[in-house]
Amino acid sequence: MDESDFEGTLVLEKLAEIGKVESFFDAVDSDDFEKARLLMRRAGVDQETIDIVLKKMSDS
Repeated sequence: MDESDFEGTLVLEKLAEIGKVESFFDAVDSDDFEKARLLMRRAGVDQETIDIVLKKMSDS
């Protein structure tokens, strides 16, 4: 996946399936990269997408 093709909604949908959207946003807001990574893994997000999300977190 190219970063320009990234669709954050898909990540949020997977997090919603496990009831962890708010926890994910808390992790992002507090720059807790490890918690964000673990939540995405638990939700079944693929590693390439996780890498993109973490890069976007570090860029902001």
